[in-house]
Amino acid sequence: MAEHMTRDIPAPAVSLESKPFFDAAREGRFLVKRCQACGEVHWYPRPICPFCHSDRTVWEESPGTGVVYTFSVMRRSPTGPYAIGYVTLDEGVSLMTNFVDMAPEDLRIGMRVKVKFQPTEGGPPVPVFAPA
Repeated sequence: MAEHMTRDIPAPAVSLESKPFFDAAREGRFLVKRCQACGEVHWYPRPICPFCHSDRTVWEESPGTGVVYTFSVMRRSPTGPYAIGYVTLDEGVSLMTNFVDMAPEDLRIGMRVKVKFQPTEGGPPVPVFAPA
C-alpha cells in the first residue's frame, strides 16, 4: 500500500474580504458566498456576485462535501507525491484544492470527498479534501 499524500502548504494572504472565511476555517467551518439578489452560490468568495454583479452577498456555511471533477498527481516532489485538482461541491461550485489522506492510486474522478482543514506555517488553516 502506498503512502498517503501530504505536503506543506504556504500560508494564504488574508484580506478584509477573506478574513471571515479564514476565521471560520480556524473553527473548522467551511464557508461559501451566496448572492441574496440572484440566489447563486459562488467560489472564490468575493463581495460582488459574478452572476448578477450585486453586492448583496452573504457568507453561508457549507458541509464541504462534493466530488472530484479532475486532478493531477505530482510525482517529482522532494516531499513525495501529492495531488491537486478541482472539487465540485454539492452546492454546484468548483474549487481548486489539494487532496490528502489517500494514496495517489486511490484518487478517482467522481469520488466523494469532504473538506478538512490543514494547518499552514504562520497563517490560518486552508481547506483540503479527503475521501468522504
